[in-house]
Amino acid sequence: MLPLVATTMAGFCGYSVLLPVAPLWARVGGAGTGGSGLVNGVLLLSTVLTQLGVPRALRRFGWGPVLTAGMLLLGVPGAAYAASDALAPVLVLSAVRGAGFGVLTVTGSSAVAALVAPERRGEAIGVYGLAVALPNLLLLPAGPWIAERAGFWVVFAISALPVVGIPAALRLAADLHDTSPARVRHADRPSPSGDPASAAYRHLLRPTVLLASVTLAGGAALTFVPQMTSGGGLGAAGLLVMGLVTALGRWRAGPLADRYGPQRFLWPLLLLAAAGTALLAWSVADVHRTEVGTFLAGAAVLGVGYGALQNLTLVVAFASVSRRHHHLASAVWNVGFDGGTALGSVAVGLIAARTSFTAAFLAAACLAVAVLPLAVARRL
Repeated sequence: MLPLVATTMAGFCGYSVLLPVAPLWARVGGAGTGGSGLVNGVLLLSTVLTQLGVPRALRRFGWGPVLTAGMLLLGVPGAAYAASDALAPVLVLSAVRGAGFGVLTVTGSSAVAALVAPERRGEAIGVYGLAVALPNLLLLPAGPWIAERAGFWVVFAISALPVVGIPAALRLAADLHDTSPARVRHADRPSPSGDPASAAYRHLLRPTVLLASVTLAGGAALTFVPQMTSGGGLGAAGLLVMGLVTALGRWRAGPLADRYGPQRFLWPLLLLAAAGTALLAWSVADVHRTEVGTFLAGAAVLGVGYGALQNLTLVVAFASVSRRHHHLASAVWNVGFDGGTALGSVAVGLIAARTSFTAAFLAAACLAVAVLPLAVARRL
């Protein structure tokens, strides 16, 4: 697991520090709000499109070349931003980075399933989730501050860290090539000849929809919490609280899933995510005053469901398909994660622009409740 953690940390450090700064760099070059908003939209679109092709690339080229290409695609363009702040090159570089990030996310979660026996998979996914969450927690808020105080070039240098992580990625690839009997006998389910991808997609629909519903709410919070309050300090505190609780949720949900199974925790956590989203909506119902305690409580409660369900839906996804479809499960799960996050940012933003943040976040909470039957059901 150590090479996976090192690869993940290096990759996500490069991703996280630039996520809020690349749009600012485009603004420096003269882009307006719409143009700067395209920067991460292009990144995310490229990520999702790449994620769909990663399973095939792994089968054709193997772990080493795919991991190396992903780290290069993610890290090299970060340093290249320094060459120009014009919108067109920034968008091109963002698309390249999105491709690298798509490779990193799918290979990372897929590697957990390959490295660890099913009975310990929840704990391993928790450790992997912590390696993802810590760079986001530390570098997402730090990126703009570093750019302002030390200069954009420092952020661009940090964003090249995925290149430094290539040796760890190659070590991970070597570990994944291990096909010892001890690992093979831990395969979750047999892979019969009548095991088409179409059936795997059907089995993956349930955990993916559950994940997308909660990442929609979480993505909306991460995008709009700073804009929902009159004071920037309260918004930053809300993001910090949510980030901390999300990291703890991703980490600690794993051992519970290993011990008791993930099924019994899905519906309570989905309700918690819906309740936290509703609390955020309620906290800003008065446009002149934010209910501080309710606002922070909402961020914390949403963070529990948002973090823990990321872990548990991935456990369910891997358990829902045979071993030969684990790459596919990883790709579909990551598409659900990033697609839900993007939809939360866009849909909640559009609703809020026409009504209010209260109405928009209540709509997101209602969507989470609407998919509750999928959390109770065991399989589609």
